[in-house]
Amino acid sequence: MRRVRVRVPASTANLGSGFDTLGMALTLYNEVELTDEGEGIQLLIEGEGKAALEKAGPQNLVLRAVKDTLRDLGAHPVGLRVRQINRIPLRRGLGSSAAACLGGIAAAARLAGVELSTDEILARALPFEGHPDNITPALIGGLTASAIVSGRVVSARLRVPKRLTAVVVIPTLEIATKRAREVLPQQVPHQDAVFNLNRLALLLAGVTTDRLELLAAGTEDRLHQRYRAALLPGMEAILEEGRRAGAHATFLSGAGSSLLALVSEDGEEIGRRMGERWHREFGIENSVRLLEIDRHGLVYLD
Repeated sequence: MRRVRVRVPASTANLGSGFDTLGMALTLYNEVELTDEGEGIQLLIEGEGKAALEKAGPQNLVLRAVKDTLRDLGAHPVGLRVRQINRIPLRRGLGSSAAACLGGIAAAARLAGVELSTDEILARALPFEGHPDNITPALIGGLTASAIVSGRVVSARLRVPKRLTAVVVIPTLEIATKRAREVLPQQVPHQDAVFNLNRLALLLAGVTTDRLELLAAGTEDRLHQRYRAALLPGMEAILEEGRRAGAHATFLSGAGSSLLALVSEDGEEIGRRMGERWHREFGIENSVRLLEIDRHGLVYLD
């Protein structure tokens, strides 16, 4: 009997101005464990999203990634036990699907005795996700910039100040990524595109040179957040509350529904003010997590 365990971090994408380009790994983790035992396939799920993921059956993303990878690598175990330990909430803009497909691919390859390169794992994960902004940081850690160039994922990890941490306000309200993309316009004004390019340049300069005063302007956005605000009552007011409380920057995490603040101090107070106002004024129940930036990405635990 062989057993493989992998751990994959949560991730936040976009960071405001870096729509479909930037992503950052966070210290909240899912685990996938594979064992070639028994006969047939056993699927065991613990933690976040248990009921929904069990209901998905064969469409479970980890299971699909495992089966596709084993098949492509020519491995056909008689029995397979797939165990998911989920801590990343689903449909909250924290990269749960990226963690799922990466965990399944990496665990299956290791079980098959094949060492896939970073590029090979990204190539296998891309069809599940469609874009690389979450899968890249979840795989290699830190803050990443990524794009699809000539059909392949090209990415780079960027320096991030060690004192920078994240406050994540996670509402009970879920937003499906498909719905969050449907509200976006097919075209945007030229000046809005230029605005985001300006802000993205400031954001990258701020994090790579440790000039945190640039992050507030650097995370401003006109391409996606204003349109998605209609799906998330109070979003703009709570982002502003975080900035007034002392955050360097605030933005919608991925497609939502979580909101994220970048801080270097007073994280608990900033999160408390954001969470309490969201509930008090807009009726949005939520929880607050203080997370570090994960610097390692996917790791094997065995």
